Amino acid sequence: MSHPESQHGSMDLEHQEHHVVGPKVYLLIFFTLLVCTGLTTWVAFIDLGVLNPVIALAIACFKAGLVVLFFMHIHYSSKLLKLTVASGLFMFLVLITMTLSDYISRAWGLW
Repeated sequence: MSHPESQHGSMDLEHQEHHVVGPKVYLLIFFTLLVCTGLTTWVAFIDLGVLNPVIALAIACFKAGLVVLFFMHIHYSSKLLKLTVASGLFMFLVLITMTLSDYISRAWGLW
């Protein structure tokens, strides 16, 4: 006999798959984030000219990716949720590109 919830078309909660992440993964990600933070601080004290903010932002993007993938469980999610995150990232990049193109082109009228 089936559950009453199944007869009404509701999703049966007993058959949902959940990925359980062990503490080793969380500790590995935590120490990776600590190492990246130390790397960012170390690079900040080296004079690389215009590359300092570029390297700092690259490390920050890597750290943000780790947080999104593992602490927000996107790595183990469905393709639809991954597509949703990717579309949000794409929209963010479009808005940043439009903002920077406006900012860079403002000086053209002064020439």
